Amino acid sequence: MTTAPQAWPRQLRLPGQAAAPEGPVDMQTMYLMHHAFRRDLDAFADAVRHTPAGDRRTWQALAARWELFAEVLHKHHSAEDDHVWPALVRVGTPEDVAVLDAMAAEHGEIDPLLESCAAGFRRLATRADEDARAALAVRVCAARESLRRHLAHEESEAIAIVQRLVTAERWHQIEAEIEKGGSLREAARIVPWIGHGVPRETLERVLDGAPAPLKVIWTLTHRGFARREARTFRYA
Repeated sequence: MTTAPQAWPRQLRLPGQAAAPEGPVDMQTMYLMHHAFRRDLDAFADAVRHTPAGDRRTWQALAARWELFAEVLHKHHSAEDDHVWPALVRVGTPEDVAVLDAMAAEHGEIDPLLESCAAGFRRLATRADEDARAALAVRVCAARESLRRHLAHEESEAIAIVQRLVTAERWHQIEAEIEKGGSLREAARIVPWIGHGVPRETLERVLDGAPAPLKVIWTLTHRGFARREARTFRYA
């Protein structure tokens, strides 16, 4: 039994977001992750175009930063493929299942693009190569466009299915399954990454409702993360 519309949470809306279907499930974490993915790919696209091919130290930082982005995105997609979509397939219509199958297929299309970009960053971290930089610029833009399409599709259609089929209680169970095995060290890496660049008013709203440990992690880590971002994306 779903909750009445007047009791539904106010959904987060962030720059670049395609939609925020209403319903009983608060999709705040999902939208924050999507915002961070879009933000990162925009920053990487600018950095690849403008970072001098010979600035090896900056390319090394960019290569390491790409590893963080790709790792978080892979875990995010794996969580959806292993926990979210299967929970919906069991109760969805054939039309719902077609959308969810498309979600998984799109994940499969994105993964090779990410690895090809990683190879380009690794090459530029070891040698100045203008041809490699030009090729990487094309690859990063291709990855950005592919992920943008996927995120818009997910926000517009897949999350609408979540809101129609899942209760808030069931969603909390799914999130708990996904979060099993998480560590403090991982949280210290991910929390400042998620919050970086979020509009101030929205960030204040998010932190106001966050558990105390996450607030502490944000307080301790976000300034250092911002300084590292400024150095890594100094040419963007």
